[in-house]
Amino acid sequence: MTSAARARHRAARRPSTPLSSLVSGPTARRSLLTVASSGLAITMAATTAAAAPESGSTQALPQVDVTSLTSEALSAMVTTPSVSVPADVTWSVEEVAAEATPAPEPEPEPAPVVERASAPARTAERAPLPAAAAPAAAAAPAAAPAAPAPSASASAIVNIARQYVGTPYVSGGTTPAGFDCSGYTQYVFAQVGISLPRTSGEQRYAGTVVSAAEARPGDLVWGPGHVGIYTGNGQHIAARSPGTALYESPIYISNPVFIRVA
Repeated sequence: MTSAARARHRAARRPSTPLSSLVSGPTARRSLLTVASSGLAITMAATTAAAAPESGSTQALPQVDVTSLTSEALSAMVTTPSVSVPADVTWSVEEVAAEATPAPEPEPEPAPVVERASAPARTAERAPLPAAAAPAAAAAPAAAPAAPAPSASASAIVNIARQYVGTPYVSGGTTPAGFDCSGYTQYVFAQVGISLPRTSGEQRYAGTVVSAAEARPGDLVWGPGHVGIYTGNGQHIAARSPGTALYESPIYISNPVFIRVA
């Protein structure tokens, strides 16, 4: 060879490896290699997508020839894949708050109901028991009737009648200036609200006749042509005759009639 002849050299190119053909071509950006072996599925995204040239770049990726790979190399590549994980990958697990709710207590069983046999209705009513007779010895003796107490108007009549002792006798008189017998009794009874007739004959029938034993103060004492006021113990007050003042004295009329007006 002459000195003028120059040596030829190959153009510079990237080295070719068995995996070069798997990632070559424009589809390397989204290439997916799915290998199934013993039920294991592995999805591997091509990591060379970042190194792929920008759209419109004229630079081609290197071609890799894998025909010269041996069966042992292919088997090792398929069955023992290697997965790379970036060192800055972080994992986070969201915390879940769990609250335990106790089971409700069982409800108590209802008490058994015991039915009682109803008692037969009573059709016959009992006869009322006879009341026990009180012993005769226990019976209280009947009280004797008490003597009637003089009424308030009777006492008032006697008190009023005594106020006019000493009043002169005046025929036809009906005032404290002078009384006759019937005018005097009419005036005294009028002080307690009892109206008597004007004459002694009319006053005889003005009330109820009582016996001498039943007579009490305040009753009228009547005799023919004369009348007075009974004050008790056989005494009476009356206007007797002209020239004699009114006074209290024993009853001098024979068979007097006692008349109860009050």
